[in-house]
Amino acid sequence: MRYKDPDWCEKMRIRFDYNNMMSDMIGKQGISKREIEDIEPRAEKAVLGMAEKRHSMKWRELPYINESVIGDILETSDEIRSRFENFVILGIGGSALGPVAAQQALNHQRYNELNNAARKGPRLYIEDNIDPERMNSLLDIIDVKKSMFNCITKSGGTSETMAQLMIVTGILKQRLNGSFGSNIIATTDANRGSLIKIARDYKLRTFYIPEGVGGRFSELSPVGLLPAAVCGIDIKELLAGAAYMDRLCGESDFRKNPAYMMSVMQLIAMEKGCNISVFMPYSDALKYMSDWYAQLWAESLGKKFDRSGKIVNTGQTPVKALGVTDQHSQIQLYTEGPYDKVVTFLKTDKFRTVVEIPREFEDMKDVSFLGGHTLNELLSAEQAATEYALSKSGHMNNKITLPEVNAFTIGQLIFMLEMATAFAGELLNINAFDQPGVEEGKNAAFALLGRPGYEGKKAELGFAPKKLPDYVI
Repeated sequence: MRYKDPDWCEKMRIRFDYNNMMSDMIGKQGISKREIEDIEPRAEKAVLGMAEKRHSMKWRELPYINESVIGDILETSDEIRSRFENFVILGIGGSALGPVAAQQALNHQRYNELNNAARKGPRLYIEDNIDPERMNSLLDIIDVKKSMFNCITKSGGTSETMAQLMIVTGILKQRLNGSFGSNIIATTDANRGSLIKIARDYKLRTFYIPEGVGGRFSELSPVGLLPAAVCGIDIKELLAGAAYMDRLCGESDFRKNPAYMMSVMQLIAMEKGCNISVFMPYSDALKYMSDWYAQLWAESLGKKFDRSGKIVNTGQTPVKALGVTDQHSQIQLYTEGPYDKVVTFLKTDKFRTVVEIPREFEDMKDVSFLGGHTLNELLSAEQAATEYALSKSGHMNNKITLPEVNAFTIGQLIFMLEMATAFAGELLNINAFDQPGVEEGKNAAFALLGRPGYEGKKAELGFAPKKLPDYVI
C-alpha cells in the first residue's frame, strides 16, 4: 500500500500557491502584506474556533471511518460488481456532486462506454435531477432488473430523490413480481426521515450517513465511498489522502496551513470587492471538482445572518470554468473585465498518459511548430499563459497543484477545500453548516404539492404578488 510510505505521501502532497494574490506580484489590485497582518487577530481567533469545534464538525472524522464500515462497503461493492450491469445513484446536491467528481477524476473518462472486461465495475449513472425526459432516457437504456439503485438522502425525505425512488420501486415491482428490495440500497440518516423507515419496513440494505455530516461534506462517508468502491476506486487510499491533509491542516499558524491561508486570502479579496470565485481546472479529470466546490462554497458561505443575528448578506459566488475550453469563452472577461473575481487554477504536474503531436504540415509554420510537442506540454503552456495574462492585468489568481491525479491526492483536495470552507465560516462569523435559504424553497415546493402540515405556507404563497401582464412580452 503506497499510501503507507511517508516518502511517497510527501511526493504526493498538493501545493497551494498564492503568489498572484499579492500586490508585490500583480500591483495595486493585489493584497499587501499589511492587509494579512491586519487580519491576523481574526485568523487566530478562527484557528481557535476550528480547534474548539472539531468535536462538532463530524465530517472531520470521516478520514478515520470505522474499519467495519469500510469492510461492509467493500463486501457490498464486490457483490454489486458480480451481479449487476448498472449502478444508479438517485440523489441530488451533495449526494451526487461528490460521487460524480470522484468518478470523473479517478476512472476512465469514457468509463460507461468501455466493454465489460475493461471496466472495473458496472456502468455508473448519477441521476441528480428530475427532468422527466432525463428519467425516461435512463429507463430506455438500462435493464432495471440488472441494475442496483442507490437512493441517497441525508434528510431521508428529499422530494426529488424520493420521487425517483417511487418511480423505480413501481417499475421494479412490475418486473420482479412485486419484489424490489434486492435492487435498492438506502444511504441515509440512521434514525430520522422517511427513507430509513422504508428501508426498515422493506428490509433494504442500508448505509448510514454519520450524525452531523451534511450533504456537501459527505463525500468521504458511505455517500461517496460506496459508489467509488463499486467502480473500482481505492477508497482506503482516498481516505488516507484526506487523513494526510487533516494532519497538514493541524498547523496552528494559519500562514503555514494551506486550507486556512486559502480562506484568509479569499476573505481579504472579498473585502476588496472580489465577490466571485472562479474555479478553473486544467484537467478534464478534475472538471467536476468545480461543480462540487460550487455547492460547498455557495451553500456554506451564502448567509443572510451572522451568528449574532446581524444581517450581513455575505458570500462569494462560485463560477465553474475549464481550461482550456473556457479560455475561448470566459477569459476575455477575466483579464480585461472588472476586478471582482479571484481565479483559482487547479492543475496536475503529471498526467496519466502522454499524447504526442506528430510532425505534420511542415510547410505551414503557423501550425508545424506544434509538431514534436505533446498535448501535455500544450495544456501546461496554456495554463501558464493564462495565469500570466491575468497577473499582468492585475487580476488576482491562485493555484492548487496536484503532483498527479490519484485517490490519495483527490482525498487531500476534498478535505482541504472542506477545511477552507469551514475556516472561511469562522472568519465570517457565520454558520457554514446550515442552509436556511434552501429550506425556504423546499417548504414552498412541499406546500404547492399539498404535503400535509404545510397548509400555512400554501396560504402564504397565495398572497404573493400576482404577475402583471405589462411585464410579459
